[in-house]
Amino acid sequence: MSLDTLSSNSLGRALMRCKPVSAMVDEHGGGKGQLSRSIGLFQLTMLGVGATIGTGIFVALTAAVPEAGPAVVASFVIAGITAALTALCYAEIASTIPVSGSSYSYAYATMGELVAYIVGSCLLLEYAVSASAIAVGWGQYLNELLLDVSGWKMPDAISQPPGAGGYFNLPAIVLVAMCAALLIKGARESTTINAILVVVKLGVLALFVVIAFSAFNAENLEPFMPKGWLGVGTAAGTIFFSYIGIDAVSTAGEEVKNPRKTLPLGIIISLLLVTAAYVLVAFSAVGAQKWTEFAGQDAGLAVILQNITGSTWPAVLLCLGAIVSIFSVTLVVMYGQTRILFAMSRDGLLPKLFQKVDPQTMTPVTNTYIVAVFIAVLAALIPLDVLANLTSMGTLIAFSVVSAGVIILRRTRPDLPRGYKVPFFPFVPIASVLFCVYLITQLPWDTYALFAVWIAVAMLIYFGYSFRNSVLAKGGSAQ
Repeated sequence: MSLDTLSSNSLGRALMRCKPVSAMVDEHGGGKGQLSRSIGLFQLTMLGVGATIGTGIFVALTAAVPEAGPAVVASFVIAGITAALTALCYAEIASTIPVSGSSYSYAYATMGELVAYIVGSCLLLEYAVSASAIAVGWGQYLNELLLDVSGWKMPDAISQPPGAGGYFNLPAIVLVAMCAALLIKGARESTTINAILVVVKLGVLALFVVIAFSAFNAENLEPFMPKGWLGVGTAAGTIFFSYIGIDAVSTAGEEVKNPRKTLPLGIIISLLLVTAAYVLVAFSAVGAQKWTEFAGQDAGLAVILQNITGSTWPAVLLCLGAIVSIFSVTLVVMYGQTRILFAMSRDGLLPKLFQKVDPQTMTPVTNTYIVAVFIAVLAALIPLDVLANLTSMGTLIAFSVVSAGVIILRRTRPDLPRGYKVPFFPFVPIASVLFCVYLITQLPWDTYALFAVWIAVAMLIYFGYSFRNSVLAKGGSAQ
C-alpha cells in the first residue's frame, strides 16, 4: 500500500485499522512463530514481583522519607492504590486478549495500528533504557560487595559508566550476557531461575524487617506527618515508579498456561505481594531510625542494620540482595522487550527476523541476541542519567492506553469471553487514566523533548517501512 495513492479519508482509516481479537488469539495455535505455554501461576507471579521489586526499595527510602517523614508508609499505600487501579485494568484486558505484546497488542485491538505502533515504541524505549540503567548499577553493587568481603574492588575505569569515572562498564556487559543466555535457553528455565532469585531477595527484605522491628521505637514515628499531605503526595509520586513491573507480567500472555485465569491472578497477586513488602520495609525502617537521619544515606537499609547490630555484615547482606535484585529485574525486562518485538514483527510492523523462533527452545533467539547487544552497548558506554525519566514517560503512556482500552473493548466487544472483569466499571479505568495523566504532567520538560525526538524517529520508521509491510495492509482482516 502506497501513501501516495491514499486519500486523506482512506489514510485515516488505514492508520486506525484494528487487529481482530480472534485473529490475535488464533495466532498461537500451531504454525511458525509459535511460543510455548510453559509458565504457571507461581512462575508468573514471581515474574511480576521480580520486575517490580528492584533496586528501588534498597534506595527509595533515602529520597522518600525526607519528603514525607514517617508518613512515607501512607505514601507507599497511595502509590500502591494508584498501581492497583491500573493492575485491575491489566487483569481484565490480559484475560480477554491473552497474547504476547502487552499494551501494544491491546492498543492494536482497541485503538488502531498507529496508536499501537506508538505504544510499542514507548514500551521498547521503556524496556531498553530501564534495562540499561539497571545493568549500570550492577557493577557498583558488585564492587561494594567485593570491597566488604575481600578489601579489593575493580577499577572504576571498567566498573563505572562514562560520566562517573569509568570508560567501559564490563560488569554490565557480563550481566546482560548471562540474562541473554538464560532467555535463549527457554522461558521455563528463565522464569524458574527468576523465581529462585525473587525468593532470595524477598528473604533479604524479610530479614531486614525482622531485625528492624527488634529495634522499633514508637517515638521515631512522631511527628507522623511533618510536611503535611503535600509531602506525602510528593513521596508517593517518587515511589510510584517502583511499581512499573505490572506491564512485564502481561508480556508473557502467550506463554502462560490457562491464560484467561492465570494472567489476572498473577497480576493481582504480584501487586499485593509487592505492596505488602514495600509497606513492611518502610514501616520497620522509620520505626527503627528517626526520619530526619535518612537524608543523604545512599545505603539507608544497610546503615539501619549496622546501627542495630553493630556489625558490617548487614552491608554485605544488602549488597547481595541488591545484586540478586538487579539480575532478576534485568532478566525480566529483557524478556519483556523480546516478546514485544516478537509481537510487532509478527504483525509486519518490524522485520521478520524478530519473530524467528528456535524449534528446540521455542524462544526468539535472534531477537534476544539483538536486544542483548543493544542494551549492553547502552549500559557499557552511555551515561543514562538524562534518560531515566523516559522510562516513566513510556510506562505511564502504556498504563493509560491499557486503562482506556478496557473501556473501548467493553463498548465495542461486550461478547468477548473475559476471565476477569474490572469492578466499579467505568470508574476504575477512568481513575487510572486520570492518575497516569497527572503523573505525566509532573515530569520535567527535558523528558518531553527527548520523548518527542524518539517518537519522531519511530514515525519515520513507521511510514518508511511498517505502514507498507503491515499484515493488515497486505490483506489481513481488520475491524
